[in-house]
Amino acid sequence: MNNLQRGELNLGSSLTIGNYWLPSKLSQFKQQFPGISVNCTLGNAEEIAKGTATGRFDLGLVTGDVKPALRDILEQTVVGSERLQIVVGRSHPWFKRSEVRTDELVNTHWIIRESGSGAQQRFEQALQSWNVNSGDLKIVLVLTSSEMVKAVVEGGIGAAALPELMVQKELELKTLHALRVIDNHTNPQKSLEILQPIWKLKHRQRFQTQILVAFEQILNNTVAIAS
Repeated sequence: MNNLQRGELNLGSSLTIGNYWLPSKLSQFKQQFPGISVNCTLGNAEEIAKGTATGRFDLGLVTGDVKPALRDILEQTVVGSERLQIVVGRSHPWFKRSEVRTDELVNTHWIIRESGSGAQQRFEQALQSWNVNSGDLKIVLVLTSSEMVKAVVEGGIGAAALPELMVQKELELKTLHALRVIDNHTNPQKSLEILQPIWKLKHRQRFQTQILVAFEQILNNTVAIAS
């Protein structure tokens, strides 16, 4: 592997993964293989899965579900995980609270991602598991970028479910506040978490280059260290 001198790696990544989780892996790869050109395209989970299936990307990294039509084409492997946090801005009535009940989630305005977003898919799955009908949420904005969602929520308009990785600085600066979600009907002492896997997507039948194998080793080493 250390003899890899030149070549190209084409990656597709969902937005939050590409902005916050992937850069350290890319830096490690470039340090080991400086002659390899890396191209990374960001999009929502649906776009990245489709691009990997059609051969546009050597490898895709997403948090959302892969459509059934693509599951026979794409091999899926978990390479990490991320947590979604329910966050509000300073002027929100929940800002000084430490927790919110599941039956209160329908009482505030929400800023959400589009339906093709992995984070939005996982949020809706979590609501379903909490017996909260997502159709009952007061949705005031649907945006195509988690960064936009974060900025709007910081401005005080509603709540959002955002990846923990992307709100760490705002939580430290106290421009955003994260709330525990509890189910007062079953176990009010237990926090309900929204965890989503980070999936590595590969075409099942495409030739696997040595460059791709080398990058996958970095991803696998990360998983081994984390576990």
